[in-house]
Amino acid sequence: MIFSELYSAYYNAVAAILSRMLKGECTERELQSIVAERAFGESVLSILPSLKSGKWQLACPDMTTALEHTPTMPMTTLQKRWLKAISLDPRVKLFGVEFPSLDDVEPLFTEADYCVYDKYSDGDPFEDEGYIQRFRVILTAIRQKTPIKFEMINRKGRVVYGRCLPKRLEYSEKDDKFRLVTAGNGYIGTVNLSRMIHCAHYTGDKPLDSGEREMTYDTATVKLSDDRNALERFMLHFAHFEKQAERVDGKHYLIRIRYARDDEPEMVIRLLSFGPMIEVVGADSLKTRIIEKLKDQKKCGLK
Repeated sequence: MIFSELYSAYYNAVAAILSRMLKGECTERELQSIVAERAFGESVLSILPSLKSGKWQLACPDMTTALEHTPTMPMTTLQKRWLKAISLDPRVKLFGVEFPSLDDVEPLFTEADYCVYDKYSDGDPFEDEGYIQRFRVILTAIRQKTPIKFEMINRKGRVVYGRCLPKRLEYSEKDDKFRLVTAGNGYIGTVNLSRMIHCAHYTGDKPLDSGEREMTYDTATVKLSDDRNALERFMLHFAHFEKQAERVDGKHYLIRIRYARDDEPEMVIRLLSFGPMIEVVGADSLKTRIIEKLKDQKKCGLK
């Protein structure tokens, strides 16, 4: 593991306790609050008793320590190289995270070292200055729970205007796109950030409903033939979906996947990637979309 247990909540809690002891006299109540803040609820029952009893040989029963210096946990070269590689991802830069101490560190890997399959090539323009500015406006609004106003291009190519209360950002790995889940915007529940052309904080007096649009769900029912390890690949591919699998016979399974209706276009693409290994038997709207997609492919000469 690149980051060892030395960086776990327990070690950080003990380091904070020892640092507080070095500053002078402290009460057990203070130390308990440090444990509660930095570790877990039940940790109070183990960390302080282990320190007071001398089991860990870091503190004395009177809540003092023989240490002379404040505990530090510097990162290893490997850990710095990993962070450097992560910092080069343009999506990380959207959040305004800085890594000033890694300027002279060689990255552990770069984009040239790997290839991602089953992902669209027209992802969001993560390095575009306008996109970054809009992303950060939205991020600030989500954190502060304040409304925004925006302009976007809809599916018909028209510019539309809206106001909303941003609730959260979602990222589609397959589409390589961010979308915003909104509230108080009436007919719009989600907005693709790539369609936005302007975004700013809303300072008007007209109140917005803070209720998020109720998400509707459907269930995809799939018959799967477990050839070429298809079952394992299918379950990994849909690992973050709520699902049920039922074994029909030796190598055939019936799988039900619950998905948001707004995500149906992406669901079609995901299912089609398994080709003849699966047969979609429900829901009706999903089957219709798949049939239409296959007809479009046939018109293009694809098989």
